[in-house]
Amino acid sequence: MSKKKKYEANASRYEKMNYRRTGNSGLLLPELSLGLWHNFGNNDDFKNARNLLKCAFDNGITHFDLANNYGPPPGSAEKNFGKILKKDFKSYRDELIISTKAGYGMWEGPYGDLGSKKFLVASLDQSLKRMGLDYVDIFYHHRPDYDTPLEETMGTLDLMVRQGKVLYVGISNYEPKRAAEAFKILKDLGTPCLIHQPRYSMMDRWVEDGLLDLIEKEGVGSIAFSPLAQGMLTNKYINGLPKDSRALKDSPFLNSNQVLENLPKIKELHTIALERGQSLAQMAISWILKDDRITSVLIGASKTEQILDSLKAIENTTFSEEELLKIETILT
Repeated sequence: MSKKKKYEANASRYEKMNYRRTGNSGLLLPELSLGLWHNFGNNDDFKNARNLLKCAFDNGITHFDLANNYGPPPGSAEKNFGKILKKDFKSYRDELIISTKAGYGMWEGPYGDLGSKKFLVASLDQSLKRMGLDYVDIFYHHRPDYDTPLEETMGTLDLMVRQGKVLYVGISNYEPKRAAEAFKILKDLGTPCLIHQPRYSMMDRWVEDGLLDLIEKEGVGSIAFSPLAQGMLTNKYINGLPKDSRALKDSPFLNSNQVLENLPKIKELHTIALERGQSLAQMAISWILKDDRITSVLIGASKTEQILDSLKAIENTTFSEEELLKIETILT
Protein backbone atom coordinates (compact mmCIF):
# COMPACT_ATOMS: atom_id res chain seq x y z
CA MET A 1 0.00 0.00 0.00
CA SER A 2 1.37 3.43 -0.95
CA LYS A 3 1.87 6.08 1.74
CA LYS A 4 -1.00 8.12 0.27
CA LYS A 5 -3.43 5.19 0.29
CA LYS A 6 -2.37 4.22 3.81
CA TYR A 7 -2.99 7.79 4.99
CA GLU A 8 -6.44 7.80 3.39
CA ALA A 9 -7.28 4.44 4.96
CA ASN A 10 -6.19 5.69 8.38
CA ALA A 11 -8.22 8.87 8.04
CA SER A 12 -11.32 6.85 7.14
CA ARG A 13 -10.73 4.51 10.10
CA TYR A 14 -10.53 7.27 12.68
CA GLU A 15 -13.59 9.06 11.33
CA LYS A 16 -15.65 6.07 12.51
CA MET A 17 -14.73 6.54 16.17
CA ASN A 18 -14.94 9.25 18.82
CA TYR A 19 -11.96 9.75 21.12
CA ARG A 20 -11.89 11.13 24.65
CA ARG A 21 -9.07 12.62 26.68
CA THR A 22 -7.95 10.36 29.52
CA GLY A 23 -8.29 12.46 32.66
CA ASN A 24 -5.83 15.37 32.64
CA SER A 25 -3.33 13.51 30.44
CA GLY A 26 -2.50 14.04 26.79
CA LEU A 27 -3.70 10.55 25.84
CA LEU A 28 -6.87 10.06 23.82
CA LEU A 29 -8.69 6.74 24.00
CA PRO A 30 -11.48 5.51 21.73
CA GLU A 31 -14.93 5.52 23.29
CA LEU A 32 -14.95 1.76 22.71
CA SER A 33 -11.95 -0.43 23.51
CA LEU A 34 -11.64 -4.15 22.80
CA GLY A 35 -11.03 -6.45 25.75
CA LEU A 36 -9.32 -9.82 25.20
CA TRP A 37 -10.61 -11.44 28.39
CA HIS A 38 -12.49 -14.07 26.39
CA ASN A 39 -12.13 -15.56 22.88
CA PHE A 40 -8.35 -15.18 22.51
CA GLY A 41 -7.05 -18.20 24.42
CA ASN A 42 -5.64 -21.43 23.07
CA ASN A 43 -9.09 -23.03 23.24
CA ASP A 44 -10.48 -20.40 20.88
CA ASP A 45 -10.41 -20.04 17.09
CA PHE A 46 -7.19 -18.20 16.17
CA LYS A 47 -8.53 -17.09 12.78
CA ASN A 48 -11.58 -15.63 14.46
CA ALA A 49 -9.37 -13.79 16.96
CA ARG A 50 -7.46 -12.21 14.07
CA ASN A 51 -10.71 -11.13 12.42
CA LEU A 52 -11.96 -9.58 15.67
CA LEU A 53 -8.82 -7.47 16.06
CA LYS A 54 -8.83 -6.42 12.41
CA CYS A 55 -12.51 -5.47 12.54
CA ALA A 56 -11.97 -3.42 15.69
CA PHE A 57 -8.95 -1.55 14.31
CA ASP A 58 -10.58 -0.93 10.93
CA ASN A 59 -13.36 0.86 12.81
CA GLY A 60 -11.14 3.11 14.89
CA ILE A 61 -10.80 0.96 18.02
CA THR A 62 -7.14 1.58 18.72
CA HIS A 63 -7.01 0.22 22.28
CA PHE A 64 -6.60 -3.50 23.01
CA ASP A 65 -6.84 -4.51 26.68
CA LEU A 66 -5.20 -7.66 28.05
CA ALA A 67 -4.00 -9.17 31.33
CA ASN A 68 -1.32 -11.70 32.20
CA ASN A 69 -3.89 -14.35 33.15
CA TYR A 70 -6.27 -14.04 30.17
CA GLY A 71 -6.72 -17.29 28.28
CA PRO A 72 -7.29 -20.10 28.99
CA PRO A 73 -4.66 -21.14 29.82
CA PRO A 74 -3.28 -18.04 31.58
CA GLY A 75 -0.92 -16.15 29.30
CA SER A 76 -2.29 -17.56 26.07
CA ALA A 77 -4.31 -14.46 25.14
CA GLU A 78 -1.14 -12.35 25.28
CA LYS A 79 0.79 -14.95 23.29
CA ASN A 80 -1.87 -15.17 20.59
CA PHE A 81 -2.20 -11.40 20.51
CA GLY A 82 1.57 -11.18 20.02
CA LYS A 83 1.37 -13.50 17.01
CA ILE A 84 -1.42 -11.42 15.46
CA LEU A 85 0.40 -8.19 16.25
CA LYS A 86 3.52 -9.40 14.44
CA LYS A 87 1.57 -10.70 11.45
CA ASP A 88 -1.03 -7.96 10.96
CA PHE A 89 -0.24 -4.87 13.01
CA LYS A 90 3.56 -4.56 13.08
CA SER A 91 3.55 -1.37 11.02
CA TYR A 92 0.75 0.10 13.15
CA ARG A 93 2.39 -0.18 16.59
CA ASP A 94 2.50 3.59 17.05
CA GLU A 95 -1.22 3.81 16.32
CA LEU A 96 -2.15 1.29 19.00
CA ILE A 97 -2.70 1.50 22.74
CA ILE A 98 -1.85 -1.87 24.27
CA SER A 99 -2.56 -2.46 27.94
CA THR A 100 -2.00 -5.38 30.28
CA LYS A 101 -2.32 -6.11 33.99
CA ALA A 102 -1.15 -8.24 36.87
CA GLY A 103 -2.66 -8.92 40.28
CA TYR A 104 -4.57 -12.19 40.08
CA GLY A 105 -3.04 -15.65 40.41
CA MET A 106 -0.72 -16.40 37.50
CA TRP A 107 1.64 -19.16 38.65
CA GLU A 108 2.09 -21.45 41.64
CA GLY A 109 4.00 -20.49 44.77
CA PRO A 110 4.23 -17.34 46.88
CA TYR A 111 5.45 -15.03 44.09
CA GLY A 112 2.76 -15.45 41.44
CA ASP A 113 -0.12 -13.37 42.78
CA LEU A 114 -1.26 -10.05 44.30
CA GLY A 115 0.92 -6.92 44.44
CA SER A 116 4.53 -7.47 45.50
CA LYS A 117 7.38 -5.92 43.55
CA LYS A 118 8.70 -9.42 42.90
CA PHE A 119 5.47 -10.55 41.24
CA LEU A 120 4.72 -7.39 39.28
CA VAL A 121 8.18 -7.06 37.76
CA ALA A 122 8.29 -10.73 36.76
CA SER A 123 4.77 -10.58 35.37
CA LEU A 124 5.45 -7.54 33.19
CA ASP A 125 8.64 -9.09 31.81
CA GLN A 126 6.72 -12.26 30.94
CA SER A 127 3.89 -10.26 29.32
CA LEU A 128 6.32 -8.29 27.15
CA LYS A 129 8.00 -11.50 26.03
CA ARG A 130 4.68 -13.18 25.19
CA MET A 131 3.52 -10.23 23.11
CA GLY A 132 6.91 -9.52 21.54
CA LEU A 133 6.92 -5.92 22.78
CA ASP A 134 9.54 -3.58 24.19
CA TYR A 135 6.89 -1.70 26.19
CA VAL A 136 3.17 -1.54 26.86
CA ASP A 137 1.24 1.70 26.76
CA ILE A 138 -0.68 1.06 30.01
CA PHE A 139 0.10 -1.34 32.84
CA TYR A 140 -2.46 -1.86 35.62
CA HIS A 141 -2.32 -3.33 39.05
CA HIS A 142 -5.32 -5.61 38.55
CA ARG A 143 -6.75 -5.58 42.09
CA PRO A 144 -5.90 -4.20 45.53
CA ASP A 145 -3.60 -6.24 47.77
CA TYR A 146 -4.16 -5.34 51.42
CA ASP A 147 -1.22 -7.44 52.66
CA THR A 148 1.41 -5.66 50.59
CA PRO A 149 2.24 -2.02 51.47
CA LEU A 150 0.62 0.20 48.86
CA GLU A 151 3.90 2.11 48.63
CA GLU A 152 5.59 -1.05 47.35
CA THR A 153 2.96 -1.75 44.69
CA MET A 154 2.73 1.85 43.46
CA GLY A 155 6.49 2.26 43.68
CA THR A 156 6.84 -0.71 41.34
CA LEU A 157 4.50 0.92 38.81
CA ASP A 158 6.64 4.06 38.99
CA LEU A 159 9.77 1.96 38.45
CA MET A 160 8.30 0.37 35.32
CA VAL A 161 7.73 3.78 33.77
CA ARG A 162 11.27 4.90 34.63
CA GLN A 163 12.65 1.71 33.09
CA GLY A 164 10.84 2.49 29.82
CA LYS A 165 8.80 -0.72 29.91
CA VAL A 166 5.53 1.14 30.48
CA LEU A 167 4.28 4.54 29.27
CA TYR A 168 1.36 5.00 31.67
CA VAL A 169 0.08 3.20 34.76
CA GLY A 170 -3.36 2.47 36.12
CA ILE A 171 -5.27 0.53 38.75
CA SER A 172 -8.29 -1.73 38.51
CA ASN A 173 -11.01 -2.78 40.96
CA TYR A 174 -9.82 -0.37 43.67
CA GLU A 175 -12.57 1.07 45.89
CA PRO A 176 -12.51 4.86 46.46
CA LYS A 177 -10.48 5.02 49.69
CA ARG A 178 -7.72 2.72 48.45
CA ALA A 179 -7.77 4.41 45.03
CA ALA A 180 -7.30 7.84 46.63
CA GLU A 181 -4.26 6.54 48.54
CA ALA A 182 -2.81 5.04 45.35
CA PHE A 183 -3.34 8.27 43.41
CA LYS A 184 -1.49 10.29 46.05
CA ILE A 185 1.48 7.92 46.21
CA LEU A 186 1.86 7.88 42.44
CA LYS A 187 1.50 11.65 42.18
CA ASP A 188 4.18 12.17 44.84
CA LEU A 189 6.49 9.78 42.96
CA GLY A 190 6.06 11.83 39.78
CA THR A 191 4.15 9.15 37.85
CA PRO A 192 0.47 10.17 38.04
CA CYS A 193 -2.15 7.45 37.72
CA LEU A 194 -3.53 7.66 34.21
CA ILE A 195 -6.67 5.56 34.54
CA HIS A 196 -8.86 3.41 36.74
CA GLN A 197 -10.59 0.31 35.32
CA PRO A 198 -13.72 -0.57 37.32
CA ARG A 199 -16.63 -2.89 36.64
CA TYR A 200 -19.63 -0.74 35.72
CA SER A 201 -23.02 -1.33 34.16
CA MET A 202 -26.66 -0.44 34.66
CA MET A 203 -26.87 -3.50 36.91
CA ASP A 204 -23.66 -2.81 38.84
CA ARG A 205 -23.27 0.80 39.91
CA TRP A 206 -20.82 0.72 42.81
CA VAL A 207 -18.58 3.29 41.10
CA GLU A 208 -21.25 5.93 41.64
CA ASP A 209 -20.63 5.71 45.39
CA GLY A 210 -17.64 8.02 45.40
CA LEU A 211 -15.27 6.60 42.76
CA LEU A 212 -16.46 8.68 39.80
CA ASP A 213 -16.34 11.82 41.92
CA LEU A 214 -12.81 10.93 43.01
CA ILE A 215 -11.42 10.37 39.52
CA GLU A 216 -12.97 13.63 38.36
CA LYS A 217 -11.38 15.50 41.26
CA GLU A 218 -7.98 13.90 40.71
CA GLY A 219 -7.98 14.18 36.92
CA VAL A 220 -7.80 10.41 36.37
CA GLY A 221 -9.43 8.66 33.42
CA SER A 222 -11.73 5.65 33.68
CA ILE A 223 -12.53 2.69 31.50
CA ALA A 224 -15.53 0.53 32.38
CA PHE A 225 -15.51 -3.23 31.96
CA SER A 226 -18.47 -5.65 31.87
CA PRO A 227 -20.83 -2.94 30.54
CA LEU A 228 -23.39 -5.59 29.55
CA ALA A 229 -23.42 -7.27 32.98
CA GLN A 230 -22.02 -10.53 31.59
CA GLY A 231 -24.69 -10.59 28.88
CA MET A 232 -27.77 -9.74 30.95
CA LEU A 233 -28.04 -6.36 29.19
CA THR A 234 -28.50 -7.90 25.75
CA ASN A 235 -31.38 -9.44 23.86
CA LYS A 236 -30.12 -12.89 24.80
CA TYR A 237 -32.34 -13.30 27.85
CA ILE A 238 -35.44 -11.40 26.77
CA ASN A 239 -37.34 -14.66 26.36
CA GLY A 240 -35.69 -16.53 29.23
CA LEU A 241 -32.60 -18.72 29.45
CA PRO A 242 -31.39 -20.13 26.11
CA LYS A 243 -29.86 -23.62 26.13
CA ASP A 244 -26.36 -22.35 25.31
CA SER A 245 -26.44 -19.72 28.05
CA ARG A 246 -23.43 -19.26 30.31
CA ALA A 247 -25.92 -18.60 33.11
CA LEU A 248 -27.26 -22.16 32.92
CA LYS A 249 -23.75 -23.39 33.70
CA ASP A 250 -23.74 -21.12 36.79
CA SER A 251 -20.36 -19.59 35.96
CA PRO A 252 -18.55 -17.53 38.63
CA PHE A 253 -19.64 -14.37 36.82
CA LEU A 254 -23.28 -15.13 36.03
CA ASN A 255 -25.83 -17.66 37.22
CA SER A 256 -29.41 -18.50 36.30
CA ASN A 257 -30.87 -16.98 39.47
CA GLN A 258 -29.33 -13.60 38.65
CA VAL A 259 -30.89 -13.62 35.21
CA LEU A 260 -34.33 -14.74 36.37
CA GLU A 261 -34.40 -12.18 39.20
CA ASN A 262 -33.55 -9.36 36.79
CA LEU A 263 -35.62 -10.54 33.84
CA PRO A 264 -38.53 -8.10 34.46
CA LYS A 265 -36.05 -5.20 34.54
CA ILE A 266 -34.28 -6.48 31.43
CA LYS A 267 -37.56 -6.57 29.50
CA GLU A 268 -38.51 -3.03 30.54
CA LEU A 269 -35.07 -1.70 29.63
CA HIS A 270 -35.37 -3.47 26.28
CA THR A 271 -38.57 -1.54 25.59
CA ILE A 272 -36.88 1.80 26.28
CA ALA A 273 -33.97 0.84 24.03
CA LEU A 274 -36.36 0.09 21.17
CA GLU A 275 -37.99 3.49 21.66
CA ARG A 276 -34.53 5.05 21.30
CA GLY A 277 -33.88 3.07 18.11
CA GLN A 278 -31.22 0.98 19.84
CA SER A 279 -30.73 -2.58 20.94
CA LEU A 280 -30.53 -3.17 24.69
CA ALA A 281 -26.77 -3.73 24.43
CA GLN A 282 -26.28 -0.50 22.52
CA MET A 283 -28.30 1.46 25.06
CA ALA A 284 -26.37 -0.11 27.95
CA ILE A 285 -23.09 1.12 26.44
CA SER A 286 -24.54 4.53 25.57
CA TRP A 287 -25.84 4.89 29.12
CA ILE A 288 -22.28 4.54 30.50
CA LEU A 289 -20.81 6.90 27.89
CA LYS A 290 -23.33 9.61 28.75
CA ASP A 291 -21.02 10.46 31.68
CA ASP A 292 -18.03 12.58 30.67
CA ARG A 293 -16.01 11.06 33.51
CA ILE A 294 -15.95 7.80 31.56
CA THR A 295 -13.11 7.76 29.05
CA SER A 296 -13.87 4.46 27.33
CA VAL A 297 -16.00 1.34 27.59
CA LEU A 298 -14.43 -2.10 27.22
CA ILE A 299 -16.40 -4.42 24.99
CA GLY A 300 -15.85 -8.13 24.42
CA ALA A 301 -16.81 -9.98 21.28
CA SER A 302 -16.87 -13.49 19.88
CA LYS A 303 -18.07 -12.34 16.44
CA THR A 304 -17.23 -9.33 14.29
CA GLU A 305 -20.96 -8.62 14.08
CA GLN A 306 -20.95 -7.91 17.81
CA ILE A 307 -18.24 -5.29 17.38
CA LEU A 308 -20.12 -3.62 14.54
CA ASP A 309 -23.31 -3.66 16.60
CA SER A 310 -21.56 -2.09 19.61
CA LEU A 311 -20.16 0.68 17.42
CA LYS A 312 -23.68 1.99 16.87
CA ALA A 313 -23.84 2.84 20.58
CA ILE A 314 -21.52 5.83 20.14
CA GLU A 315 -23.97 7.40 17.68
CA ASN A 316 -26.37 8.37 20.48
CA THR A 317 -25.05 8.87 24.00
CA THR A 318 -27.56 11.56 24.91
CA PHE A 319 -30.55 10.71 27.12
CA SER A 320 -33.55 12.89 27.82
CA GLU A 321 -34.53 13.55 31.42
CA GLU A 322 -37.63 11.44 30.84
CA GLU A 323 -35.56 8.49 29.61
CA LEU A 324 -33.17 8.74 32.54
CA LEU A 325 -36.09 8.86 34.99
CA LYS A 326 -37.69 5.78 33.42
CA ILE A 327 -34.40 3.87 33.55
CA GLU A 328 -33.77 4.90 37.14
CA THR A 329 -37.26 3.83 38.16
CA ILE A 330 -36.72 0.40 36.60
CA LEU A 331 -33.31 -0.11 38.21
CA THR A 332 -34.24 0.96 41.73
